[in-house]
Amino acid sequence: MKRSSSRLLISLLAGSLVVLAAKVVTDYNHSTDFSQYRTYSWLKVEAGDPLWPDRIMAAVDSQLAAKGLTKAPIGDASIAAFGSTHIQPRLETFYDNFGGGWYWRGWGEGMATTTVENIPIGTLVVDMFDTPTKKLIWRGTATDALSDKPEKNEKKLEKAVEEMFKHFPPKPKS
Repeated sequence: MKRSSSRLLISLLAGSLVVLAAKVVTDYNHSTDFSQYRTYSWLKVEAGDPLWPDRIMAAVDSQLAAKGLTKAPIGDASIAAFGSTHIQPRLETFYDNFGGGWYWRGWGEGMATTTVENIPIGTLVVDMFDTPTKKLIWRGTATDALSDKPEKNEKKLEKAVEEMFKHFPPKPKS
């Protein structure tokens, strides 16, 4: 009994971590030599919440500085970021008693209560362009980058951007 309870607890904790993590996808122009980029500048940052542009810029600036790029008035690469949120309903059903459901010859005892909770879902897209040609050379997209708790959003954003730039710059294709 104790062993199965421990397994259930571990499974629930692992599942909750997956739910808390943002899904991050990156893509890039495979013919681009990223070693030529040493500086970058910002084109624009748009987000639904007026508090977010500065946070997005700070998170991206931190990651690019860690990768050896320097912010400049006009850089070798140009960065644009777009953040958006929408509300997604989440249904939760709670059962009282152990009844509820079908049994031989009818309905069992018990009661079910369903509630609807509106959860903000956020997406962040960071684009990197070659400044002289204005061609897109790299894109990172993080979905579910916001939670339903505002105090966790800033940390979630930082983790999503960190994950986005984890394998940046991409290795050249041989």
